[in-house]
Amino acid sequence: MYRIGVFDSGVGGKSVARAIRRAFPEDTVKFVSDTKNLPYGTKSPDVLFELVLPILQKLAQDSDVIVIACNTVSTTLISRLRKKISTPLIALEPMVKPAAGLTKSGVIAVCATPTTLASARYSWLKDAYASNIRVIEPDCSDWASMIEASSLEQQQIYKSITKVCKQGADVIVLGCTHYHWIEKEINEVAKEFNAVVIQPEQPVVAQLKRVLGRLA
Repeated sequence: MYRIGVFDSGVGGKSVARAIRRAFPEDTVKFVSDTKNLPYGTKSPDVLFELVLPILQKLAQDSDVIVIACNTVSTTLISRLRKKISTPLIALEPMVKPAAGLTKSGVIAVCATPTTLASARYSWLKDAYASNIRVIEPDCSDWASMIEASSLEQQQIYKSITKVCKQGADVIVLGCTHYHWIEKEINEVAKEFNAVVIQPEQPVVAQLKRVLGRLA
């Protein structure tokens, strides 16, 4: 039986932990969050590093592998964290490559936090996989806080998703695990324009299987 740690800033990572528990019912899944320092998506990488490192170091003491269920932390800090933590770390990042492969219109939308969108890793993903694709980045800066507070403004979501779809986006990437909790609402709008919504829970499960296979 393996011990799987899952970390996120808030409730977003709970959806990832839930998917992992379904896929690995015989293993132990421990979810840890840092709700007192929300939101992460507007903080600088250095501030995030000081917050995240001690949490992950403690989680690593009783984990065989840790899933960082936070795109903001993964895209800005994963290299620095791996130098400090010997436990295998699985990172989440916006699914730019799959989206670029799926799009028929040549336009995708990435819903992510400001810090994720400003990261070098995200820039690399776009250069590597979407150099010939138009990438729209709607303002989602307050979505995580809205979801944490359970104050869903459906009209705001409707306007944002409608706007990117009208600009031609036929693939919408959920680049923050908080947005998994409003995936249903986003899908309802996207379907009106025959657009698809993708998020990384199943790819993370697949990667986790590969990592645990190497530990066996």
